[in-house]
Amino acid sequence: MSNSSAVASGQFGWFLKIGATPQAVAVLNDQPYLFTTLIVVLIGITLQIVLIWYIHYATLKPEQKKKKEDKKKKAGPPALRK
Repeated sequence: MSNSSAVASGQFGWFLKIGATPQAVAVLNDQPYLFTTLIVVLIGITLQIVLIWYIHYATLKPEQKKKKEDKKKKAGPPALRK
């Protein structure tokens, strides 16, 4: 499997188009569970980030949240807004 045509014919041959080396594609073709593990880990990290953000947002004190301005205050020239 030293030539790139044999590597390109595998399941992960399209990685060559996005810049992977022939050796990396050969490893992925030989051990596809590595790619599956990578995807599972990335999804897990993304879910943790979303959970942490939600906990942060849900536990904000009322004075820490952005207050919505009244539409009446927005009307009129800037000098009259207070």
